Amino acid sequence: MDKKSIAIVAFALFSLFFGAGNLILPPQLGFKAGELWWLVALGFALSAVFIPILGIVAHSRLQGTMFDFAKKVSPTFSLVYCYIVYAISITLPSPRTASVTHEMAIQPLTDSPSLITSILYFILVYVFVINRSKILDIIGKFLTPAILFVLILVLGIATATVDFSFGPSTFESPFSHAILEGYQTFDAIGAVVVGGVIIISINLKHKEADYEAKKKLIAWAGILAGLGLFLIYAGLMFTGALFQESFDADISRTGLLSGISKATLGNVAHGFLTVLVSLACFTTAVGIVTGTADFIKGRFGNSQKAYTLTAVLGCVLGVLMGQFNVGYIIAVALPALMFIYPITIVLILLNVLPERFATPKIFRWVVVTTILFSIPDFLGSLGYSDSIASITSWIPLKQFHMGWVVPAMVTFVAVNLTKSKGR
Repeated sequence: MDKKSIAIVAFALFSLFFGAGNLILPPQLGFKAGELWWLVALGFALSAVFIPILGIVAHSRLQGTMFDFAKKVSPTFSLVYCYIVYAISITLPSPRTASVTHEMAIQPLTDSPSLITSILYFILVYVFVINRSKILDIIGKFLTPAILFVLILVLGIATATVDFSFGPSTFESPFSHAILEGYQTFDAIGAVVVGGVIIISINLKHKEADYEAKKKLIAWAGILAGLGLFLIYAGLMFTGALFQESFDADISRTGLLSGISKATLGNVAHGFLTVLVSLACFTTAVGIVTGTADFIKGRFGNSQKAYTLTAVLGCVLGVLMGQFNVGYIIAVALPALMFIYPITIVLILLNVLPERFATPKIFRWVVVTTILFSIPDFLGSLGYSDSIASITSWIPLKQFHMGWVVPAMVTFVAVNLTKSKGR
């Protein structure tokens, strides 16, 4: 594959993962981590860069759809998993885009209630979803480069003008906290849901290329996209850490991003960034609702009625959830992510492994183990940590809310060893 093809795919992958929601998370991580900003950058990169890129690599091996990711567990499980992921997508990340838009673009200008913003926002989303306008595709080609240009200006000005002085970290466990914050990007789920679109595009543009050439293309593009994502995230965290003394400790994620952009770019350029972020939010919401409606339409015999009803439901849920502030939506999302993200990570890792280490039997055992040991973390995120402490205290990494990791690894090794001895 030529370098131009690799660059095009790398940028497509970067654009796939780098959304407006991703912008608001890293600055506050760095802001609270202070001198340990580099440690949270590594933790965040593990769940928000490395795992999503592996998700694309897994798609390149499967050459299929989201359903194929979990079908080795069982077709029924895969279908249920798909429904859960789409339900989460239209209930949490889609409404969050409206909330980000309100806090960054509307709230600073007027005291209009967030409910009004949410209603108007999702009316527009519905119009675009039903009409499947190509306008957003055209806008999307310019959004990411424009946002990147402005962000590079922010990072450059901050580095050149702000003293390199970092305060102490306010996190008890910076690395594990950053991993869990990376869940909030929803990018591992994004890799599973829409990664197949990237693969299909590659197959259409490079029909003459063989399987290994396409895998190599994906691998190099993934490395470049992952490196770009890491540099942007690390830069935003570094900048957040530089401004630790400039804002109140309890400042919101959107408030911090706005404050930093105003301090470095001034009001005019900050307004430009706000418009870009709002457009990026809108394209994301349209993409999520459209993708969910397409999935339901496919499950009901390509019924246009099913598509329309799903679009309506997605927009109604968007209005109901989108009126809340970003912090609240992130808090509400945590329990769902504590349950579905470990399953998604395990499915991605198993699909990347060679076939002999990831048979259907291994898929089933590892996924079931992951589900069982994710339940305590799920209950803990709902506030029941003390109630189950006596039962779950022995689980490794439980204190970091990652009690599923060691049991899943042990199960993977044990089932593989059992399989080897049985030969």
